[in-house]
Amino acid sequence: MDVFLLILAVFLVFTGILGAIIPGLPGPPIGFAGLLLVHLTALHSYSMNFLGIMGTLAVLITLLDYYVPIYGTKKFGGTKAGVRGSTIGLLVGVFVFPFLGIVIGPFGLLGIILGPFAGAYIGEKMGGTSDEQAWRAAFGSFLGFLAGTLMKLIYGLLVAFYVIRDITYIITK
Repeated sequence: MDVFLLILAVFLVFTGILGAIIPGLPGPPIGFAGLLLVHLTALHSYSMNFLGIMGTLAVLITLLDYYVPIYGTKKFGGTKAGVRGSTIGLLVGVFVFPFLGIVIGPFGLLGIILGPFAGAYIGEKMGGTSDEQAWRAAFGSFLGFLAGTLMKLIYGLLVAFYVIRDITYIITK
């Protein structure tokens, strides 16, 4: 049973790393589940503090991934209209675009990238902002998306490091 859990843990950890890159796939929680599976084996266990920190990070990074594009819009001079537009664009990108399938691409990737960008731009234009300012707000939204992806990727690689290190230790023991 432990061998099965370890194989499943590795699968989840690598799926978590993919989830950092592929929007719509919750990478940090999936990676954390892989870490938990290693903990559940009789071969290795992590401290409760470590699991608490890693679990909290998984939740925070997942939540921040939705907030950071909105923050980027605001930081690059976006108005409330741009922030609202970015939020609406993100929701449309997350919940509507994936259902369009072939038009948008696998996993709604294009919709999740373009949703906040287009939403911020449209929101700024509807708020009466100049073209230049609207494009800057949209660019801030895109940078926020990239920052969220980087956070998820770093977390996924950190989890992979611990799981691979500990499985290697188990095997060589």
